[in-house]
Amino acid sequence: MADTTIGTAAQLRDPNYTPPLAKAVPLGIQHVLAMFVSNVTPAIIVCGAAGFGFGSNSPDFPQMIYMIQMSMFFAGLATLIQTIGLGPVGAKLPIVQGTSFAFIPVMIPLVAGKGVDAIAVLMGGVFVGGLFHAFLGFFIKKIRFALPPLVTGLVVTMIGLALVKVGIQYAAGGVPAIGTPEYGSAQNWFVAMVVIVVTLGLKFFTRGMISVSAVLIGLLVGYAVAFMMGMVNFGNVGNAASFALPNPLHFGMEFTFAAILGFCLMGFVSAVETVGDVSGITKGGAGREATDTEIQGATFADGIGTAVSGLFGALPNTSFSQNVGLIAMTGVMSRHVVTIGGIFLILCGLVPKIGAIISTVPIEVLGGGVIVMFGMVVAAGVSMLSDVSWNRRNMVIFAIALSLGLGLQLEPGALQYLPSTLKVLATSGILPAALIAIVLNLVLPEELADEATEEVSGGMAGHGHGSLPHDDHV
Repeated sequence: MADTTIGTAAQLRDPNYTPPLAKAVPLGIQHVLAMFVSNVTPAIIVCGAAGFGFGSNSPDFPQMIYMIQMSMFFAGLATLIQTIGLGPVGAKLPIVQGTSFAFIPVMIPLVAGKGVDAIAVLMGGVFVGGLFHAFLGFFIKKIRFALPPLVTGLVVTMIGLALVKVGIQYAAGGVPAIGTPEYGSAQNWFVAMVVIVVTLGLKFFTRGMISVSAVLIGLLVGYAVAFMMGMVNFGNVGNAASFALPNPLHFGMEFTFAAILGFCLMGFVSAVETVGDVSGITKGGAGREATDTEIQGATFADGIGTAVSGLFGALPNTSFSQNVGLIAMTGVMSRHVVTIGGIFLILCGLVPKIGAIISTVPIEVLGGGVIVMFGMVVAAGVSMLSDVSWNRRNMVIFAIALSLGLGLQLEPGALQYLPSTLKVLATSGILPAALIAIVLNLVLPEELADEATEEVSGGMAGHGHGSLPHDDHV
């Protein structure tokens, strides 16, 4: 229930209303706490995939700290673009921006084992993909027809499925530990399970902000347990600077066809996700539909925020769905509250010591957190698919897209004769699944919708819209 001491009902639904500062600041920080872990995790995953050393003596370690730092800074900057606006850029709504998980399945094949030099390729893709994303703002409302729940649900499910392996590897000790006696040890799994159990307990047996911050609190408890077990190393925190500004082209910038195409295609998916988040905010916080101007401004801000991030060594930004739910929970629609949260993120991004402290979190602790987060991504996709009418046409589209997308990701060697660029894109899993689903949805005739499904489902026909079968004789 909304706190009526913050303002009247009409004020709470007004994006331009500013609550008293004593209320606005805690509410703004609350938004940051809800998204903080999800925002910095992609940087750690990408650095780990590239082969950065996680020890304080690794020469690549400062580069990971820098990327974590930029994840915070540019999430805050992109949030301010959304809430304050720059002309037509920005929805001027309480939209929290953060580093997107959706791009990870595309980024990992581009950098896998290639070290810090491969990050320049990512930055080229982030920059061009961001510009393409912003360009979509001019006609985003007109292309939503190509992405019904069948396609978007499949895409979100595939993103989660592509990431669950990362969570298991982290919980077992991290990619560098694979093949060593420590990998998969009881100690590693104990720490990861502490995070999972605490997170689930808080999520389902508490309410309010504690429930919303369950993953963050679970990580803190796991971190404390790991510290008591001697798994935390603070060696690099003292060496980190107290203040540092973003460095233009920190990792350099290299343009490759694979990276550009991958980021542009995922930018298309991200743009539609943002439309959903904007609609969710206006419905949940103000009880109305989002205007075309708000949706267009949000898409512009998404893309421009991502492009600017690429110039300074950060990863793609998008609207964060968990904060949409937080607005509905608090009942406070004020964009100025979220602006305060964005400023807090920027301040964190200017202090490398914060990034150094985050980097002391043992990989096993992070593994427990991401197992929960990535599993929730899959669950979100399944929830979206429950709105699909499961006739033969839709079942065929889903089956082929899932089989080829997931299959090629699990067995990349099946495409060993493809040119390297196409192989990277095809084995990401998410891109082939999305393309197949979009194309089939556009070309297969709707007439198939009325035909029986038993011949392709082995008798296990769906009942549409997630409904259960019923017995007419009861």
